[in-house]
Amino acid sequence: MPKSAPSALILDAWHTSHRVTCFLVENLPGELWAESLPGSRGRTIRALAAHLHNVRCMWVRTLGQQHGVAAPRNVDRNKVQPAQLLAALERSGDAVGRLLLLGCERDGRIPPSRAYVWRNLPLDVGHVLAYLVAHEAHHRGQIVLAARQLGHALPAGVTSGLWQWTKRAKE
Repeated sequence: MPKSAPSALILDAWHTSHRVTCFLVENLPGELWAESLPGSRGRTIRALAAHLHNVRCMWVRTLGQQHGVAAPRNVDRNKVQPAQLLAALERSGDAVGRLLLLGCERDGRIPPSRAYVWRNLPLDVGHVLAYLVAHEAHHRGQIVLAARQLGHALPAGVTSGLWQWTKRAKE
């Protein structure tokens, strides 16, 4: 597939967003992992980070399973360790890529599935990509803010690194 083909552009954009998420997880201080999110009832940074993988898996199961795109297993949001989550994010990142490619190969639309009952997300690959990127960006921001509120402000190299998409795209 040519590098400028629409499917390559979609997959490259997903890969970069995925790398930004992994970059954040890679750079979270270990002591922050088990901290409760300010204002929550026991939900931890670990649980919020795990949520990113588990939601990817949910969307792949919901939209792709019927069409042969297998979803990885969820992680335990109360027990997963950073290295385990990073490995899981690689698996779910690849699965989302396969889901987006399915849509690209079907005239830009992910085919309907019986499991998709919510019906509030248009199934063209542009909307699905935008939704997934927005979802992860929202939670990355929550993690950065929570770290600051908990007295573990992330170094400038990490917070600015979340915006270094050209660099992340090459990783």
